Amino acid sequence: MGVFAYTILTLSLLGVLLAAILYFVASKFRVWEDPRIDDVEKMLPGANCGGCGYAGCRAMAEALVREDDISTLYCPVGGGECMKQIADFLGKAAPEREPMVAVVRCGGSCEKRPRTNTFDGARSCAVSASLYGGETGCSYGCLGFGDCVNVCEFGAIRINPETGLAEVDEEKCTACGACVKACPKGVIELRKKGPKGRRVYVSCVNKDKGAVARKSCEAACIACTKCVKACPFEAITIENNVSYIDFTKCRLCRKCVAECPTGAIVDVNFPPRKPVEAAASATPSATPGKVENPTSVAEAPAQTAPEVKPETKK
Repeated sequence: MGVFAYTILTLSLLGVLLAAILYFVASKFRVWEDPRIDDVEKMLPGANCGGCGYAGCRAMAEALVREDDISTLYCPVGGGECMKQIADFLGKAAPEREPMVAVVRCGGSCEKRPRTNTFDGARSCAVSASLYGGETGCSYGCLGFGDCVNVCEFGAIRINPETGLAEVDEEKCTACGACVKACPKGVIELRKKGPKGRRVYVSCVNKDKGAVARKSCEAACIACTKCVKACPFEAITIENNVSYIDFTKCRLCRKCVAECPTGAIVDVNFPPRKPVEAAASATPSATPGKVENPTSVAEAPAQTAPEVKPETKK
């Protein structure tokens, strides 16, 4: 019994000593965590898409709780309502931002940008872009292999089989920016969604000079400066032979759309324009061909029949 009791006593003392050591270490190296982080994380959408600039919603929640000024922090998936709820919970001012959406700045469909060769490698935009310019004469446009589709967690983007271009479903797009980062050509951009989803932008990123760009794609921007001259708000600039519309200055007047000779500027979700009759069609020419001295009908002198005198009998 003596040996047995001695063993139990020794083990008990050893356990107490180890417990004391563990308690000291835990107290010394304890990392305190604000319990509000768990609550804020539950308010976030849980997409973990990285659109906020952090690795995931947990890291975003920690930043929201830690920072006194959260005006630079924004969750694109949750949007303004989510940020307002979190700000009210934390007693801070919520950042206000207009909704954004991803747009594909390439109008070079298969019809307007004919294929000159066929890529026989991995069906990946990143792989294709690292090897050569692409399957068409334009080395700047959408490659159409779907890297952007693979990274989108919301099913908001697809490759149109008829045009060969990426298309964004604005109802599903959360402006997380994953597709922007995945595109090796840089043709996808986040822009202001606009009132009623209306927006105007240049659907081209071709930096070649006008003649070269037009030869490779019928819908290419040729930097003719007509849009710049037509814009009354100075929202359009030309850099590296391609026009760009600043969505912070654009007032959606669409004057640039009518001026673009190649159709590179597109307007989205606008009502159709009313047909305008040409002035020349109102007064058609009586005889086809070139008129040497054109005179309007109103100004033309009226022609009178020659006077006929009655014959007198002799």
